[in-house]
Amino acid sequence: MVKIQCSYTVTPSETKPTPPPTLSLSHCDQLKLPNHGSQIYLYTPSTTTTEPPPPLSISIHTLRTSLSKALTHYYPFAGRLHWIEAGRMELLCNSKGVHLLGATSDVPFDDFGDLADTHVAEQLAPRVDYSVPIEEVPLLVVQLTWFPCGSITLGLTLCRVLVDGTSLGRFMSFWAKLAKVESLDLSLLPFLDRTVLDSCRLNLSPRFEHPEFSPPPIWEGSSNVTTTSLYATAVFKLTRVQAGKLKKKANSNNNVRGGYTSFEVMSGHLWRCVCKVRYAGNGNQPTRLTTLVNCRNRLSPPLPDGYFGNATFPAVTQTCSFVEIMQSPVGYAAGKIRGAVHRMSDGYVRSALDYLADQKDMNLVRDRLYNSAGQNPNLYVVGWANFPFYETDFGWGKPVCLLPGSIGSDGKAFILNDVSGDGFVVAVCLQPSHVDALKKLFYEDIEPAATSKL
Repeated sequence: MVKIQCSYTVTPSETKPTPPPTLSLSHCDQLKLPNHGSQIYLYTPSTTTTEPPPPLSISIHTLRTSLSKALTHYYPFAGRLHWIEAGRMELLCNSKGVHLLGATSDVPFDDFGDLADTHVAEQLAPRVDYSVPIEEVPLLVVQLTWFPCGSITLGLTLCRVLVDGTSLGRFMSFWAKLAKVESLDLSLLPFLDRTVLDSCRLNLSPRFEHPEFSPPPIWEGSSNVTTTSLYATAVFKLTRVQAGKLKKKANSNNNVRGGYTSFEVMSGHLWRCVCKVRYAGNGNQPTRLTTLVNCRNRLSPPLPDGYFGNATFPAVTQTCSFVEIMQSPVGYAAGKIRGAVHRMSDGYVRSALDYLADQKDMNLVRDRLYNSAGQNPNLYVVGWANFPFYETDFGWGKPVCLLPGSIGSDGKAFILNDVSGDGFVVAVCLQPSHVDALKKLFYEDIEPAATSKL
């Protein structure tokens, strides 16, 4: 249904400032897997203009020239990773470039399918070839897909080692401004010295226990374990009214300063629902929730404005049992999440940096964090709310939808703002049978007559 029409390697248009031969990666960067995550933006023709949408050739030219200018400042995207000692990596600033693809669909977008469908997402977010040496793997691949109805999707596939959501949001804003030939926003220029994060180390032994770096709970009982690699994604829409009802339930009879946040409550609600659909008779099954906490302003002093890199650290709840989460009110799960997030103080993050610096093999740390074989009893929630992704206008208007690409990881979820600003979108990846059950359960604790349709 989608055919690649053109392919380019985009390099920085200038060499000033002159990149160093290599760029050190922080301990926080080293914690990430050297694979890629993805985003898909959907743009549709405006109902307020009679101008036809730009053809593929013009749109690709706009992206190509503006991306080349953006890479002059965000040159790490044009580099490549390189393995060094102890399972660690460095960034080669060799300007090998970003890959840009132009594609067309032979059917209108409305007939193409649901962005949440894995098969659809895999066609719109470019794939990465991991069979080649890591020094040949691009850190950013972009695919623009043009539909005969005038709709456009922009799929990004980007290396997790390089950026977190904050850094990506700034880059996308900077690139879009260049595409629209707007004045250069100097506030969006990146701060590229990643050693400033590692300078927060105290060069001491860790002062805290760090359960976030310990292996997560595994599924107990071999009869219930599956090794399927087939997953499906469910996407739910929550209006602010529905989110408010959840918050009211969570905050009732809980003396919490300021009340639980929308993220804490929605994550807690999702955790309860996922435990229920996974439940197979063992109420003592251990489970925990992991999220990422942006520590830029939790450090003292905070990281420089514009810091480009990863500054999000994993935060994990206490390990609970399925029965604890399922039978307790949503405020119980939200409280566990709040405790995990609030633990991420300046001292705790400094201790985490010292812990990572002391590791003899980062591959072992990553294996403990990410490689859980078989069925997963846990939940991993990433917050994309409050990032400027919906402001990313390349001249086609603002996106009308944004979703992660194919998530492909059992128990991973994203929570982001709805494009209208009147609610939230929750996307979660599970085994197909669990997705079907979750679609029936998700709204029951909010309003029984609601549907899960976007």
